[in-house]
Amino acid sequence: MRGLVLIAAGGTGGHLFPAEALAQALTARGWRVHLATDRRAEAYGHAFPAEEIHLISSATLTRSLGGIVGGLRKLAQGYIQSRRLVRRFNPDAAIGFGGYPTVPPMLAAAKAGVPTIIHEQNAVLGRANRFLAARVGTIATSVPGVGGSYQGKVVETGNPVRPAAREAASIAYPRRSADDPFRLLVVGGSQGARFLSDVVPEAVAALPEVARARVHVVQQCRPEDIGRVRQAYGAAGVDAELAPFFTDLPQRMAASHLVVCRSGASTCAELAVIGRPAILVPLPGALDQDQKANATVLARAGGGWLVEQADMTAERLAADIALVIGKPDRLVTAAAAARSIARPDAVERLADLVERVAARQPAHTGARVPA
Repeated sequence: MRGLVLIAAGGTGGHLFPAEALAQALTARGWRVHLATDRRAEAYGHAFPAEEIHLISSATLTRSLGGIVGGLRKLAQGYIQSRRLVRRFNPDAAIGFGGYPTVPPMLAAAKAGVPTIIHEQNAVLGRANRFLAARVGTIATSVPGVGGSYQGKVVETGNPVRPAAREAASIAYPRRSADDPFRLLVVGGSQGARFLSDVVPEAVAALPEVARARVHVVQQCRPEDIGRVRQAYGAAGVDAELAPFFTDLPQRMAASHLVVCRSGASTCAELAVIGRPAILVPLPGALDQDQKANATVLARAGGGWLVEQADMTAERLAADIALVIGKPDRLVTAAAAARSIARPDAVERLADLVERVAARQPAHTGARVPA
C-alpha cells in the first residue's frame, strides 16, 4: 500500500459518485482510502470502496438565526471529530467533493498540515467550496473558468463519472430515420422529478399522432407520481417504462435519442462522456444557480438546449420534440457536440493530481502545494 487518502463528501449522489470513482481509481493504484461523510450517505455508503467510513456531524447553514446557530454547533462538533480522525490516521492527502460535511474534515486536515484539494463538480463554486477555497492548497475543477480569484490554485481535471458511464461511452449514438422509433429518456433527480412528471407526459400526448406513435419513453418518477404518469401515457397510447430509480441509467442514456433532464453536475458529465443530446431544465431557486451554469456549458458547446423551468410548457416541449423527431440529423450533431467537451479520463487526471499533492509536488505550474 502506498499511503492513505482521506476523501470527504456530502451525503448525496452528486457528491458521492465522483468521490466513489476516485476512490476506486486510488484503490486500484494501491492507496488506502477513508471516507468522511454524513448520515445521508448510508443510502450509498455500503458500496463505497473505502477501508473505513467515518460519519461526521454537520449541517447546512439555513437563513434563519436558529438554523445558523444550530448548524454552526454541529459543524463545530464535526471539526472536533475530524481533528481526532486526522490525528489518528495522519492521511497523506485529503480531498473534499463539496457539501457542508466536507468543511470539518478539510479544515482539520489543512490545520494539521495535510496537503489538501477540493473538487468542484459544477460550473460554479458551491458555498462549502467557496468557504474552503482560501484554506486549501489546490482546487480541482470540472470545467474551465471556475475558481474566480483562486486561479493560481486551479487545476482542471473534469468530473469523474461512474465506471458504467465510461463503459456506455463506447456505444455509438443510435442513428434513426424520421420514420424509426424514437427513444426519449426523462431524468429528474431526487429534487426535480415532480415537475418533469407534470410536463413531459402532457407534452408527449400533445405530439402529432404520427410522431407520438414513434415515441418510447423511459422516465424516472417519484414513487407517489408513478400511477398518474403511467395513466397519462396510457391514455395517450404511448409506450412508457417508469421507475423511481434506474440502476442501469448510463446504459439507458446510451440507448436514447434525446434526454430531458435536470442539469446536475454528474448528469451533465455523463451526457458529455456518453455523447447524448439533452433538453436541460435547471432546478430553479438554487442560491448558486449551479444547474443553470452547468446547462450553459453544455448548451454553448451545442450539446443540448437550456430551457428555464418558467419557460418550459407542455406546448413548447411538444414542439421541440416534434422538431427533432422529424430532423434526426440535428440530434446526431448535438450528440457529437456533447462528446466534444467530455473528459472521459477525468478520474485518472484527478487521481494523478492527488498523487502529486500527496507527494508534496506542485499540482501544476503556478500552483504551490503547501508544506
